[in-house]
Amino acid sequence: MLIFGRGAAGKSTMARALAESTGLPVVELDQHFWSDGVRPLPGDEWISVQERLAGRDRWVMDGDLGPHDLPAPRLCRADTVLVLDLSLARCAWRAARRSREQADFWWWVVTWRWRSRPRVLDAIATHAPQARVHLLRTPAQVRSFLATASTDAR
Repeated sequence: MLIFGRGAAGKSTMARALAESTGLPVVELDQHFWSDGVRPLPGDEWISVQERLAGRDRWVMDGDLGPHDLPAPRLCRADTVLVLDLSLARCAWRAARRSREQADFWWWVVTWRWRSRPRVLDAIATHAPQARVHLLRTPAQVRSFLATASTDAR
């Protein structure tokens, strides 16, 4: 299961909740992608890391690495893809509350819906046509999905 969405949409929180209700292990892509905490991995190295991570039997991967991302290796293995498309206002408020962020982060958050989201949806259509795709736009839809996932896991 993959989770995409703009910064502060709740990807990591959702991944942890899904792990708790389904027993799937969580893979936080940020931990594998950013070298020295601030530099993205080179593309070929990032593809190899994803192939290794997605080669596991079961997982929930959270992460949308914006313009740096090359999601094909993990999309090819995904059976379910969640796209958290919460409002800019909600994500900006959450981001401002959690930490100080750099200008490039804020640019990604502000432009996500018209720049990153179309690329994510195109990548899903191209590399994961077999996957169940859920576009969640409100906190109520997120809660409903989590309740269903919890029920399905039992």
